[in-house]
Amino acid sequence: MPRLSIERWLKASGGSDDADQTLRVALVVEAAHGQIVHAATRAAGVRRGTRLTDARAVDPGLAAVAADLAGDAALLARLARWASRWSPLVEVEGADGLRMDVTGVAHLFGGEAELMRDVEERLAAMGLTCRVALAATAGAAWGLARYGFSPQGGEGDSARLSVKGLPPVRRGGAPSPNPLPPGERESLSALLAPLPVAALRLPPGPTRTLELLGLKTIGQLAGVPRRSLARRFREADNPLDALDRMLGRKSEPLTGAPCEAPPRATIRLAEPVADPSAARQALDLLVPKLVAILAARRLGVRRLLLCGYRVDGEVAMAAAATALPSREAKHLRRLLVDRTDELDPGFGFDAFLLEASWCEPLGAAQDSLIEEPRGEREVAELVDRLSVRLGADKVRRPVARGSHWPERASGWVGVADSSSSSVAVAAPPRPQRLLDHPEAIGVIYATPEGLPRRFTWRRGVHDIKRVEGPERIAPEWWRERASARLRDYYRVEDNQGRRFWIYREGLIGDGRGGAPLWYLHGLFG
Repeated sequence: MPRLSIERWLKASGGSDDADQTLRVALVVEAAHGQIVHAATRAAGVRRGTRLTDARAVDPGLAAVAADLAGDAALLARLARWASRWSPLVEVEGADGLRMDVTGVAHLFGGEAELMRDVEERLAAMGLTCRVALAATAGAAWGLARYGFSPQGGEGDSARLSVKGLPPVRRGGAPSPNPLPPGERESLSALLAPLPVAALRLPPGPTRTLELLGLKTIGQLAGVPRRSLARRFREADNPLDALDRMLGRKSEPLTGAPCEAPPRATIRLAEPVADPSAARQALDLLVPKLVAILAARRLGVRRLLLCGYRVDGEVAMAAAATALPSREAKHLRRLLVDRTDELDPGFGFDAFLLEASWCEPLGAAQDSLIEEPRGEREVAELVDRLSVRLGADKVRRPVARGSHWPERASGWVGVADSSSSSVAVAAPPRPQRLLDHPEAIGVIYATPEGLPRRFTWRRGVHDIKRVEGPERIAPEWWRERASARLRDYYRVEDNQGRRFWIYREGLIGDGRGGAPLWYLHGLFG
């Protein structure tokens, strides 16, 4: 994923390389002799590794932002766990890549070409550019993904030549032997010959030395006598060892990213039980076991799953979610005890499993100083019980949205939904009651752009005694049409003390419509 850093930054900042062709931003890191470019937008036209001073000499308007290497590494670790959909063995490769062992699994996706296409499409759906390559050795796949043939000459398409170059005997999914058979090794050697020596995964020093010696491609390096070349390099930087690993003469084990299984408790029955109350009795035994595991790992449950395994091979499941992380045994049992009646035993259960499929950190904490709980935990437990009884879609909570427009600044999500991470935009005081849709009003004013003096709403006339404003809110150009008009909001009070929130839409002569229109949007008090 050669553009992982800049694409992550663009997604976090709400920008897009494709939408804004003038966005010139470079992510920089500190080096021994100043800042260097770690990643950049396409419009910046800066290569990775360029000094920031040199880049700004060419483009003084280039904006520099500190790169978040720790955030990139965390994202790559999450992608490694997510990539287990394609392989049970996934390893983080460097700062921008993943390496997977797909031996014996490609047929599940319709072949190796379809597997590569699936990887590309799913990463593209996440907004990540990737180059995918597949070969009989890890070193060959690494080199082909970064330096292989690119039909577009860019970094956004896959090196599909790697699939074409594999011998038919290895396409069936059988594991690659070590060392590779001579015929397969010759085919792989011919495929890798045009690649630069940088594809050997050597440090910059030995790579530069090989280029100064005139050995710029792997094919040229393979033709040099091994003994004369080995004397020039240390054992750790020996290009011959890297070439042997790439061609399969030496093994290169893959260490998968650690993935800890979710907390779970199981119970096996000596004989199948068809009694409908068996699930409830099993729950009484499973909940204390799961709570002990959660306490040892300092985790709290957000989603519980109870599975009953039947003798006919079917699995009956019941799930429940919590509003806050919890590992209180009484509360967790209460959430699932009513759901156990929904489990159909069929010909009988022979095993039960209780799994915390979604957990969050939960350490020990003191609720209050004087042993009076604040009530937050009790409210969360009440919400959990209502969600179980009424359904998760029937119990919702308000959430702030990242928008300046009042009608978009808030919304509703399920109580257990944590996908909404937008932050509310700071704004002046808002009315306690906001209308679902602004209602048109008739306003009398001294001048078209002056303060309102009187307005008519729902057949009632209101003389304005006090007015504050305007508060101008511009259209959100990334969401609205080009003809969208700005709003000037006023907080007004009539002669009876009633307070309203009204706004004027548009300005005279703004070229986006006729005369400005007035609306009432909310009421104070």
